[in-house]
Amino acid sequence: MSESNAPVSEQALFTDDDFRLMARAMRLAEQGFYSTHPNPAVGCVIARQGKVVGTGYHVMAGGPHAEAAALAVAGDQAMGATVYVTLEPCSFEGRTPSCAKTLVERGVKKVVVSQLDPDPRNAGAGIRILEQAGIEVVIGLLAESGLQLIRGHSRRMTENRPYIRLKLAMSMDGGTALANGDSKWITSSQARADVQKLRARSSAIVTGVDTVIADNPRMSVRAGELIIRHAEEAARIPRPVYVLDSTGRIPGDAALNRQGNVLVTTAATGRDLAMEELVLPAAGDSRRVDLRALIEMLVQREHSEVLFECGQTLAGSLVSAGLADELVIYMAPSLMGSDARSLLKLDEIDRMADLVRLRIVDTRHIGTDLRVTLVRRD
Repeated sequence: MSESNAPVSEQALFTDDDFRLMARAMRLAEQGFYSTHPNPAVGCVIARQGKVVGTGYHVMAGGPHAEAAALAVAGDQAMGATVYVTLEPCSFEGRTPSCAKTLVERGVKKVVVSQLDPDPRNAGAGIRILEQAGIEVVIGLLAESGLQLIRGHSRRMTENRPYIRLKLAMSMDGGTALANGDSKWITSSQARADVQKLRARSSAIVTGVDTVIADNPRMSVRAGELIIRHAEEAARIPRPVYVLDSTGRIPGDAALNRQGNVLVTTAATGRDLAMEELVLPAAGDSRRVDLRALIEMLVQREHSEVLFECGQTLAGSLVSAGLADELVIYMAPSLMGSDARSLLKLDEIDRMADLVRLRIVDTRHIGTDLRVTLVRRD
């Protein structure tokens, strides 16, 4: 929900302190981006008369939620305080107690929430627990920013699909590899380290067999290259690599052949590769894995944010099908020539009206390279 679309009862006049404290809660939530899977990142600030008495954020599934972490810091000062939390407190007990009930027990006076939880197990139930206990609840502060924090979680719960990020690297003239296939390394070591954050933020990684054959990557998250808090925790989280290999061409000695990764085919290979094997339908008359069937399977496995690191064919298919929500392109200050392999393999178009149109949302230098982040126009 957004502030402009919030019910009349939620159109409160927020103070400067309200904005400041919710913004702080959101910065806290961002510190959990890389380690909370499959849970969303959530931040919480507890204040009395504008003075912060407790802060917390969700670090890892199974660990304390943001509210519990902040309450532990606040101690007795939580009584009569105002709680700023980026996502509706949970109403149900799972691996941790209900945050809504805990807030009631601790005697807080008011709860300010940025976003309602789209998870049908909660979806307003946490708010009802608070209100029935006489706690004032205000919803919708910095709602658009709050939605950005949980976009994968929201997409999975409301649209039955994950938030899909496509990572690409190219020279300034659009090359991704020389004609002979050599592509190491297009970008700088700093850019490659930055990719570790993209991997860590994702709960699954998807690649194609051509990339495995050409580059023999591990696709792992390496804690030593992660310049974030909780890097060790982020690196330890199970993060499967799904390899699309319709015809069973993956080499038996591929670097990422290990338990936890998944081979996705259109027909059982009968090979023992120490990998789980999933058989999905082919798209139409092609022999390639149906990408929409793959997306459905990723949702069933509770993957909210998925990173595609793949070659031009799979990347082009993903974009053509309108399944890529975000493109992250690393551009190296080099030229590879007209015979180099192109960034994406897209169908030829005859009209400018049929262009794939994107919107740039961020540009920044990473080492010697330029990182451009784009999203679909819609």
